[in-house]
Amino acid sequence: MNNIDAIRGLSGSSPLEGIKSAKKTEQNSGISFKDTLNGFMSEVNSMQTKADEAIEKMATGEITDLHQVMAASEEAKTAFNMMMEIRNKVMDAYDEVMRMRL
Repeated sequence: MNNIDAIRGLSGSSPLEGIKSAKKTEQNSGISFKDTLNGFMSEVNSMQTKADEAIEKMATGEITDLHQVMAASEEAKTAFNMMMEIRNKVMDAYDEVMRMRL
């Protein structure tokens, strides 16, 4: 089947059928928004833990490279700030949905 035949096959379908098939595809993929956020929070937590460990090692003298410690700290800080912005946007979207009238 070439591309034109595929387009002709879509002409009789309603827009809702496309939405329904997209939902089925999303459900079959198995990755939810919740799982994505949980994974991201776990990564941010591990970055913060590594930064804390690097600071401890710097204080005890195990690490003498200040650049390595600062890079780990800034990476953890940036990831945390991004997580907070995502949380703020999700809360704004939730508030907007709650203000909608049915």
